[in-house]
Amino acid sequence: MNNLKNSKNDNLKPYTVHYRNFNNIRLENCFYAFDAFEARTLAMEFNKYIHDHPNSIDLIRCEN
Repeated sequence: MNNLKNSKNDNLKPYTVHYRNFNNIRLENCFYAFDAFEARTLAMEFNKYIHDHPNSIDLIRCEN
């Protein structure tokens, strides 16, 4: 069981979510996620500005 849990975490990749605030300044948040969609979902969950303005995201990049 422990080996299965560790192999599952090996699939996580680092993603950087870039977004622009109301002053059009580019900011970023980093997350470990299985894919870009999950990185977007995590950004919306942990960043209030992105949650309130999901279209402010302009790039999600896998850093691997």
